[in-house]
Amino acid sequence: MTDGHAPGAPGGPGNAHRALRDLVMAATVRIHRAGPGYAQDEPGTFLGSGFFIAPNWVLTCAHVVRSGEGNEVRVVYERGPGRGTSAVTGEVATVLPDRAGIPARGTWPSPDLALVRLREPVDHDCAYVTERPAAYYEEAVVLYSGWSVVGGELRRLSGTCTVQGTLGGWSDDEQIRLGGDVLPPGVSGGPVVDPVRGEVVGVLKSRTDRGLGGTCTGVERLRSLPVPAGETTAEHDDPYHAVFHAHDRYHRDRQRHPDTDRNTWADVQNQLGARPGRVLSPEERTQLLGRLADLPPPVSTRALLGLLESLTGDRTAIPHPAPRGWRDGLGTLYESARHDAALDLVLDYAMRAMSAERPFVTPGTRAAERALWEWVRQTAEGRPGPAYRRRLGQQWIERLQLAPRGPSPAEAEAAHATAHSAGRAPRLFVLLELEQLGWEPGRCDWHVSLGRPTGEVVRLRDGERTPLDELAPVLAPHLTEAFRQCDEPGRPADLQVALPHLLLGLDVDAWRLGPGEAPLGAHRPVVVRCADREQLPGPAGPAARDGEPLPADEERHEREARWRWIHAHGAQAEILDCEDGLRVPVPTAESLRGLPHKTIPVLCRYGDHRFEDDPVAVVRIVHGGYGVALWRRWRGQSEAVCGEFHRRAGDTVAGAGGADRLPELVHALRAGLSEGRPETYWAHGIALFYDDPRRPLPGTGDLLEAP
Repeated sequence: MTDGHAPGAPGGPGNAHRALRDLVMAATVRIHRAGPGYAQDEPGTFLGSGFFIAPNWVLTCAHVVRSGEGNEVRVVYERGPGRGTSAVTGEVATVLPDRAGIPARGTWPSPDLALVRLREPVDHDCAYVTERPAAYYEEAVVLYSGWSVVGGELRRLSGTCTVQGTLGGWSDDEQIRLGGDVLPPGVSGGPVVDPVRGEVVGVLKSRTDRGLGGTCTGVERLRSLPVPAGETTAEHDDPYHAVFHAHDRYHRDRQRHPDTDRNTWADVQNQLGARPGRVLSPEERTQLLGRLADLPPPVSTRALLGLLESLTGDRTAIPHPAPRGWRDGLGTLYESARHDAALDLVLDYAMRAMSAERPFVTPGTRAAERALWEWVRQTAEGRPGPAYRRRLGQQWIERLQLAPRGPSPAEAEAAHATAHSAGRAPRLFVLLELEQLGWEPGRCDWHVSLGRPTGEVVRLRDGERTPLDELAPVLAPHLTEAFRQCDEPGRPADLQVALPHLLLGLDVDAWRLGPGEAPLGAHRPVVVRCADREQLPGPAGPAARDGEPLPADEERHEREARWRWIHAHGAQAEILDCEDGLRVPVPTAESLRGLPHKTIPVLCRYGDHRFEDDPVAVVRIVHGGYGVALWRRWRGQSEAVCGEFHRRAGDTVAGAGGADRLPELVHALRAGLSEGRPETYWAHGIALFYDDPRRPLPGTGDLLEAP
């Protein structure tokens, strides 16, 4: 499946091919019937194979998922060599073709594809999927991977097949014919890989009843997914763009990750000698596609085709299915560019994508455009002669001169004022205070109170020496009563949780107050406050490196000034503990005081204690004068990709318009997580520190005085 532009490593399978096989198999999953009582290793529930195409998305065959019952399946995957298997429930999001009358069992017509959306976020590897307009059908060898029942046990396997041509014509039923190997039952839905370029080009569809081989479907058939009927206002409105933008950002972020010794797909493609489009290295292609995926998608297929025609004239035959996203357009350019002009065409394409009409914009769109421009500028530096570079620079200047696309400042201010007056007007809230016992760190005293809009707090119930793992059931009836006294129809009261600094990772928002109930954080806004700053170690302790603390009055004035700014003028997120996946120490309080007042600190890896003073990192943020911060409770491995959290957290803070909206926005994210909406999975474990310096906790006089 090559066109001669990407010669592979000579001499048969070598280190690069073994590394490619490992990547393919790591992304391959098996699919089972869903339902209680099913063991994840039970061959009787096994339906077929699939593979992770993007974080929390599995691509497989429609006939595989429709062989089960209902619209749910179980996806079984391996986290890594020697780590064992894990299982997660998935929902069949879409199938192709989705026609009434197709039997649940038997032959499913082409393209016979299905996308499965996981019900909860998990860490896993993803395959790299080609951006070329169609697979190549000349005689070649392809690699496949899947699962099957061997000797009564489920076993993972891989192998090679030869491409023998096609089945069908130019219509939607075209399939790739494979031969040269016996395809055992169960491998349907597994990936088919071009071993020369090192990319997935198809999905195994069927096997022959007798003899060798079977058929597969080209992954480009996913472009025929239905286009949403209504207006597209966000990336997740269109599953095609949601999946492939997430795919390209994942591989870009994985390639950037500095804290891993594992091969990436671009690493292996480079070892294979692949040269995407004849002009880009695999690393360059990965970075370009990741930057394109940070932009909103093309407004329509017709608009994308018009952009391509403006670059290539009539030289480009429209592939079938037609290109739909930025990556598809790039793949189409590969096939039309002359060797001496291929790089110019790619750079011109990136510039056109940067200034194209948008179906929507996000707070991060401008930053994405600038990042893409930096890639173009740096790539163009090696072009001979100044004329081309000067033309690109002029295009960027023209782009900067365009009017901002989005609400005007007056409209934004009016919207913010409305949200402030309607959404965050002072009202009743519930306060839960936990006090950790120094002589029994596994137990807590607790207090449940009602907070009035005036700041007055009325105690409802107290408890002593409750084990941490029993807090939720013990507190459930008391919190339920407090909520009943505060909630209004359609407006559940906020829960403020005052925690000692060593318990700020406690997942109170995940508590369930009764069987079958949604988590607390999905039902109502839940925010945390730090209850014990005055008890933290003094100059001889972990905070010593922060320098001399500010006098109490100055620190209080700093907190109030920052609080007023981010509520009146909006805010900007600042990731403090992670740089492109590399865990870094949180800056000192003195350094944090020097950040602009619009800053809201964000911790990507709270709980990933790599440094001596990590346990007081959040307290250092509060010492720096901050009353609002975001973090997520870290449960991943050191090599887990976290670029999506950085990007989405920044957009959430910037898009809020003012910090007063963050409790509701975090509440909406938690509700989305509870409902299994993939666009919210980046926020798994999110916590919001929201501590009004004008309203101290009971008994403190002034919350968080310097030690």
